[in-house]
Amino acid sequence: MAERIYKEHLIRDFGINRGILDYLDWMEEKLEDSFQEMDEICAINQLKVLKAFQDNNINDTHFGWNTGYGYDDAGREAVEKVYASIFHTEAALVRPNLVNGTHAIATTLFGILKPGEELLEVTGTPYDTLQTVIGKNDAPDSAFTGTLMDYGIQYREVALGEDMDVDLDAIVNAIQPETKVVAMQRSTGYDWRPAIPLESLRIVTETVHRFRPDIIVMVDNCYGEFVDVQEPTDFGVDVMAGSLIKNPGGGLALSGGYIVGRSDLIERISYRLTCPGIGAECGLTFGQNRSVLQGMFLAPKVVNAAVKGAMLCGAAYDGLGFEVMPPAYSKRSDIVQAIQFKDPDKTIAFCQAIQSASPIDAYVTPIPWDMPGYEDQVIMAAGAFVQGSSIELSADAPLREPYIAYFQGGLTYEHARYGIIKSLDTMVKKGLIDVEEER
Repeated sequence: MAERIYKEHLIRDFGINRGILDYLDWMEEKLEDSFQEMDEICAINQLKVLKAFQDNNINDTHFGWNTGYGYDDAGREAVEKVYASIFHTEAALVRPNLVNGTHAIATTLFGILKPGEELLEVTGTPYDTLQTVIGKNDAPDSAFTGTLMDYGIQYREVALGEDMDVDLDAIVNAIQPETKVVAMQRSTGYDWRPAIPLESLRIVTETVHRFRPDIIVMVDNCYGEFVDVQEPTDFGVDVMAGSLIKNPGGGLALSGGYIVGRSDLIERISYRLTCPGIGAECGLTFGQNRSVLQGMFLAPKVVNAAVKGAMLCGAAYDGLGFEVMPPAYSKRSDIVQAIQFKDPDKTIAFCQAIQSASPIDAYVTPIPWDMPGYEDQVIMAAGAFVQGSSIELSADAPLREPYIAYFQGGLTYEHARYGIIKSLDTMVKKGLIDVEEER
């Protein structure tokens, strides 16, 4: 009865083709076992989060806020204790003035590295915005911009192996006396590869520490939180960073980033976050502690919805003959699903459809534009309650060959599912795909 009403509602009120709904039902049947596994992971992570709240005696006084310097901000301190507990680290920085994941990562690197030392990225070329932080994509004659390279920090990277996973032998051979930080990017960025599996992150971490105990292993964990029952810091990663408007914010955090790790590293990083001598002792949280804590409490369930949505998206477009990454029905290490359209019109239509499926700004038509920090024009669908939040239903694509769109998020599985339905329906009506023919 309810299923019939659901479909009638989509057909009558949203103008969706019935054939698309039948096609999605078919895909969901294929994903039943994978969905069950994700539900089990969600249950474990929910317990982990609950225990962190209880162990740190979270109470309603932590929702208040103070003014000025932010001295003795009990809520801020509580939030950071919760994050340290969840990620099993000695310390944490969780601040609204970390504007995004790139800022959290950059703050970490600038806090740890000194002139003459080397950053070795071992998961290939990092995300576009981090390339700018490093100075990798600066023009040779560019003015001083304050990149890592501008400050005399050396940079090299190790490509992934032919299997699109870490190349352990190449990593060990690449380590030089000046190497200080070995960094890994868990998620794909705008590269065509699966997210790095947790097991690979573990093997690299243990190998590097065994080979050179003084090297700091860092992980960019953006998009990866709560996708599995462990996090990289569970097996010895020294420091890790991410964004609050992605997975751990649960869709409720209004801004911010986090950095977790060894206490000595967090202290050094805090001096870059503020200044030497002040560090983590100051920093107003502007009344955001409640939303950050509540978002974290909801995060396992929200991430569960996002991963299921990514799985369904991958299966749906794989079934239509498109190349998808990660491969349909494979194990996930982040919430992102990439689809290779090999056609700018299909890529743009997909992103525009996701925007039209959003609760906010659904009437807006996104177009490619010169986005700060990116080398190519980017089209972004981001009809979210929190601007730029990629734990909410969103999609983005750099306008360059082979024209790959990246789909992620969904505060609820039902909304992510509708976004996929809308994308298929839009592309059918534009004559770009034929669902019935593929079935």
